Amino acid sequence: MSPHLLVHWALVLAMPPLLLGLATKTKAAFAGRVGPPLFQPYYDIVKLLRKGSVFSRTTSWVFRAGPVVGLVTAVAATGLVPLGGHPAPLSFEGDLVLFAYLFALGRFFTVAAALDTGSAFEGMGAAREAAFSALAEPALFLALVSLARASGSQSLTSMLGCGLANVWAHAGAALLLVAVSLFIVLLAENSRIPVDDPTTHLELTMIHEVMVLDHGGPALGFIEYGAAVKLFALGAIVVRVAVPFGTNAWAAWGIFAAAMLGLATAIGVVESVMARLRLVQVPLLLVTACLLSGFGIVLVAR
Repeated sequence: MSPHLLVHWALVLAMPPLLLGLATKTKAAFAGRVGPPLFQPYYDIVKLLRKGSVFSRTTSWVFRAGPVVGLVTAVAATGLVPLGGHPAPLSFEGDLVLFAYLFALGRFFTVAAALDTGSAFEGMGAAREAAFSALAEPALFLALVSLARASGSQSLTSMLGCGLANVWAHAGAALLLVAVSLFIVLLAENSRIPVDDPTTHLELTMIHEVMVLDHGGPALGFIEYGAAVKLFALGAIVVRVAVPFGTNAWAAWGIFAAAMLGLATAIGVVESVMARLRLVQVPLLLVTACLLSGFGIVLVAR
């Protein structure tokens, strides 16, 4: 295994919880508080993994499979994303479709696990998750199509490769729209403000968190870690589009890590200066992301 491949998987497995900690720390700073430690997400995940598990007798294997499939699909998706300007571990023409549908598979099992409990609250959250994802996925696909047209390839490694810096020279406006659209998708897919509040405990306003109310112990730890990895995967694409560094040197890893930390800080800033949208307004935000990606395709075609 090459050194760059080792760095790729080391970042994938170790960095995601740090992004959550930095976003929380940024929110605390805006509120004038000290906030939890930067590495608190690591402590929480380890604590959950060390706990025992309690499963209702009314649930089936679907309830237990949901957290595992969600984590596995998120980690698998990161294997398709080139980090730091280096090729992805797995790359082929059309892998952008597999990337999107790995997340769809994880979401399907998460929704199915919520419905398997028979809880009205979790069913409500599952319905909201399915409805909003139906709008977020087209925005993601349109953004990827824009990048595919700009690069002339349908592989994420080529789309987000070294040539992306040259695309900014003649299609900078299109890439800017795509970057904003992907950032909105990132907030929606990871249940962040203004779409959802990851820290709320009000069942009537929750989307993602209400689906995992019956999970605990290692299962909840897998869910928390899988959510962090999902944030990392989508964030890596946003960072690559916004910061298209064109070198394959070791310095690119440092630039990528710094850009990811900057993205986590930006998420914290957004959650500090914006309020959570009403549920009826969330579709408008996602439709806006679709339109931005659509305009990106038009500008690239020109």
